[in-house]
Amino acid sequence: MLLVRNRLGRGLRYAAGWAVDSVLPPECPICRTLTDGPHRLCVACFSGITFITAPHCLCCGLPFATPGEAGPHGTCLGCIRRPPRFNRARAALRYDEASQRLILPFKHGDRTEFAPVLAAMMARAGAGLLAEADALLPVPLHRRRLVSRRYNQAGLLAEQLARRAGCRWLPDALMRHRQTVQLGQLSAAARGEEVAGAFRVRPDRQSLIDGRRLLLIDDVMTSGATASACAAALLEAGAKSVDVLAAARVPFPGRG
Repeated sequence: MLLVRNRLGRGLRYAAGWAVDSVLPPECPICRTLTDGPHRLCVACFSGITFITAPHCLCCGLPFATPGEAGPHGTCLGCIRRPPRFNRARAALRYDEASQRLILPFKHGDRTEFAPVLAAMMARAGAGLLAEADALLPVPLHRRRLVSRRYNQAGLLAEQLARRAGCRWLPDALMRHRQTVQLGQLSAAARGEEVAGAFRVRPDRQSLIDGRRLLLIDDVMTSGATASACAAALLEAGAKSVDVLAAARVPFPGRG
């Protein structure tokens, strides 16, 4: 019932957004400057965004200042110390003051119109991952947080990306069965301990996971602990492989 209510609410918001777009000229969702098309940033806002390009960790996607920061096999120190359960992770944007103007209203301010804007950027950054994926699924929220927020921002991104890629979307195959504390102030090691075992595949979705190459979608990736815990649950349920695609990546996550 909760999933039905959330889908209905999302559909109504999209319908309202479409109606507005069809009547009013398109605006930049950040500053409201007129643009040449819907779901686009103006030149000024776009120029402030920092996109993640090489060099970066070939495993978790952490951006490097110089290629010399990479360790053996092109990975970062965090992945060497604590190898994640996912194969590869990529993100479109560096999580900084500029990208927060997109991420935070989308995540906490009910600004769901940011979903197609971010998804377009993610589709370019993760083109290779999308091409190889059998299905996309979001990092889930616990049901209590979903009730208070009313939508899963990762779910909106996954839906947009699945439409773009023509790929299957599994909105409720993975669940967060145990509520976790806010991870913002925890070290990478503490994050891993907090989210370990917090996710599981729904029994009636097992057949959709088994043998599939899955792409996990999230809004912000910090240390990768949550993505790794999700990947562990999916692999244990029979997934062939798990990659990760996020809208933004924290450039200097705590690795303690």
